[in-house]
Amino acid sequence: MTDLAFLNRPVLHLRPDPTRVVVRPFRMAVEPRHLNLPDGSRTDRIVKRILALDAEHAAQILKDVLDSFDGRHRNLIATCERRAEDMQDILDRRGPVSLTQKRLVGAYFLHEFSFEAAALFNPSIVPHPDQTGAPSGGIRFILSLRAVGEGHLSTLTFRSGMIDAAGVVSIDQTARLATAANIVSRQAERGGEAVTVAFQSVGDISERVIFPVTEAQSNGIEDARFVYLEDGPNSKYCATYTAFNGRSIRSEMIETTDFVSFRLRPLTGDAAENKGMALFPRKFDGRYAMVARQDNENLHVLYSHDLYHWEGANVILQPAFPWEFVQLGTCGAPIELDEGWLLFTHGVGAVRRYTIGAALLDKHDPSRVIARLREPLVRPAPSEREGYVPNVVYSCGGLRHGDSIVLPYALSDSYCCIATMETARLLAAMEAV
Repeated sequence: MTDLAFLNRPVLHLRPDPTRVVVRPFRMAVEPRHLNLPDGSRTDRIVKRILALDAEHAAQILKDVLDSFDGRHRNLIATCERRAEDMQDILDRRGPVSLTQKRLVGAYFLHEFSFEAAALFNPSIVPHPDQTGAPSGGIRFILSLRAVGEGHLSTLTFRSGMIDAAGVVSIDQTARLATAANIVSRQAERGGEAVTVAFQSVGDISERVIFPVTEAQSNGIEDARFVYLEDGPNSKYCATYTAFNGRSIRSEMIETTDFVSFRLRPLTGDAAENKGMALFPRKFDGRYAMVARQDNENLHVLYSHDLYHWEGANVILQPAFPWEFVQLGTCGAPIELDEGWLLFTHGVGAVRRYTIGAALLDKHDPSRVIARLREPLVRPAPSEREGYVPNVVYSCGGLRHGDSIVLPYALSDSYCCIATMETARLLAAMEAV
């Protein structure tokens, strides 16, 4: 079986690049308690060895480090200083230290991390907040992507591109360097911790990488579904994502107006305990709304008065066709059309094969399903079935542009491509419910 005839798959792939690295804190493993070493922790001992170097030798080692990593990072020497400041309590116990010693200590407690070495997948797409340079009749956009590196650590990264008046999609060249966001503030909140992160050196958007910053996210920020939320003076870009700590998951929200500063916070309520929540881009009768899977099988609509606390849910879609018998899930925020809300879904079928489908929800009552596709819109092609997780196509959100829909999606949890389709032909292929 093949995709539906109106789906256009341009030859445009986004693949992971292991040469793109950031420097991150390097932390020593916890030592066995029974050792009870008399000269402090392993960190203390390493710092002692560094500070015991004579000034000339220390300066030469620092120069060698900076020369070796020159051109791989922005202002590495400042990063070394900030890392040493994280360890100021240890340095204070050692008495006065020179600037060279401080920088060298910081360098020893950093390491390079190739954040997309394993995979670059599960994209969502939104209009760029800065449309400067957009082609006539076209639009600039931002792609958010899940990047996976060493230890299966998932981070959030970005790309930019354009759609021209004819619907042709292009991706901007990726920056050579990459930079991790800095923590600006932390605040205890109901359900966990709210954290603001920002990029000091703005650079190109493809340089920006957001790493987990709380215990709940410690093993990954997964599958962000971005949407521009129209909310009067509070309008902003929002994305629900899955926070994973290696044992359990929960849904969280990330918000930004400029893709430079971001606020990450947990969602609360019984409806926020699963994953795959997708936010509508505007309110209904004064309430925020989402589509989500609450029971590992069906899709529900749920509502909130404050965007962060979600209680209760109503089933709107259940598995009906063989390609979705195992479960249904969302593939991004619903897209508003004149005819209703277009919702891309994913279905899981035999041999755990993931495919992408679509449904149309009522414009005024999104709990009412008007129509849905009987056959998948996108399924793994024979040449696309191999990867980190075989037989999977998956998206975290599409974008309407004129009379067309642009749908970026991932292949086998490894890399991404972008499909386009005419909205009218997609709607015509749906069957009334």
